[in-house]
Amino acid sequence: QVQLVESGGGLVQAGGSLRLSCAASGGIFRFNAMGWYRQAPGKQRELVATLNSRGGTNYADSVKGRFTISRDNAKNTVYLQMNSLKPEDTAVYYCNLDYYSALSDFEVWGQGTLVTVSS
Repeated sequence: QVQLVESGGGLVQAGGSLRLSCAASGGIFRFNAMGWYRQAPGKQRELVATLNSRGGTNYADSVKGRFTISRDNAKNTVYLQMNSLKPEDTAVYYCNLDYYSALSDFEVWGQGTLVTVSS
């Protein structure tokens, strides 16, 4: 069974940068798409960025121009480079993987990593 392990969260001042990592392990699968989502206190989980198998990306309007999603195929790892961070970016960030294995499609979530941006 595929599992996701996230890392890279922490406390940063406004204007700073962080890079989140999400490593997939535990099975043989075909990557369909991977994304980062976030959930701030008292708010619903929202999409931040996605990356599909053809290299296409999609970003929330609030992070366009500041965040970049990328992938290292050899390491089965997806990254989220976050620049020019703002206090409103404070949230728990979750990694999501949509993959194909054993004739079926699956979806798996990471455990979340907290990003706190101070003003």
